[in-house]
Amino acid sequence: MDDIPIPLPHRPQRFMDRLRAFMRSRHLAYKTEKTYCFWIKDFIRFHQMRKPQELNKRDVDEWLSHLANRRSVSINTQKTALNAVVFLYKQFLEIDLGELRFEKTSKGRRLPVVFTHQEAMAVLEQMHGYHKLAASLMYGSGLRVMEAVRLRVQDIDFAQQCLFVRESKGEKTRRTLLPTSLLAPLKAQVDLVLALHQRDLEEGFGAVYLPFALSKKYPKAATSPNWQYVFPAPERSKDPRSDAIRRHHVGEQQVRRAVANALATTGIRKKASCHTFRHSFATNLLAKGTDIRNIQELLGHTDVNTTMIYTHVIGIHERGVVSPLD
Repeated sequence: MDDIPIPLPHRPQRFMDRLRAFMRSRHLAYKTEKTYCFWIKDFIRFHQMRKPQELNKRDVDEWLSHLANRRSVSINTQKTALNAVVFLYKQFLEIDLGELRFEKTSKGRRLPVVFTHQEAMAVLEQMHGYHKLAASLMYGSGLRVMEAVRLRVQDIDFAQQCLFVRESKGEKTRRTLLPTSLLAPLKAQVDLVLALHQRDLEEGFGAVYLPFALSKKYPKAATSPNWQYVFPAPERSKDPRSDAIRRHHVGEQQVRRAVANALATTGIRKKASCHTFRHSFATNLLAKGTDIRNIQELLGHTDVNTTMIYTHVIGIHERGVVSPLD
């Protein structure tokens, strides 16, 4: 349950608790909240635990330059740290930092690792049960691992043969492909989920976590079959915020471990992970001539420049380039 926000005091007094409460009032994703808090704490520690209100833009420049020069972070990491501290000052403290003049990192962005279709299928063949189904959705629909485990029954549209990804990065909703080969396994999984849900109801449980304030707006939604997770946890557990006993979704780490074990079995010598399936979804579509804007929409990228990175990953052979030696 590492994606459930930690409970906060009713009236937060500590600085970080007040900051977290402010982030939640702005509906930031919990993963964003954790990332921003990590970098803000790093910023405070770098300046010997001084209060951010006592610091200025030169102190921010010094810290960001330190990340580039001393810690050799990547471009994206430095951008994330910058976003965190700008949110702290501009949104939370309402302090205008003005124009920042920090040294930008020279460590470039790495190209994503991708599977060939044969490698992706080889990894999937070593997996079983719901782990295999979740990984198949990452490759066949371009889902992130968190998006796969958070799927609800209502997110699967069998008639239109598509998936709705709602609890996504940045809280954006998008529609993506549902592979024909996964229709039967997903229907079987949904039947299993509904049977498990019925048993939970009979035992006096059956409610699931609902995002934001939906549980107050729709009191019966938590026990509705539509809101049940497609990949429910084997056991019920206590929600740390309300102490309610619920059945959450399976943990991301369980799926990550299953993919890592499958990779070790296949002997594929790549620095691959769950996210490699998502990268491979994009590069396979691009190699087949799918328009980059369509791929952007399927992946849920806000900026097409983020999607453009895959144009550098497509192999030279797919682009018809042949070595002079050959």
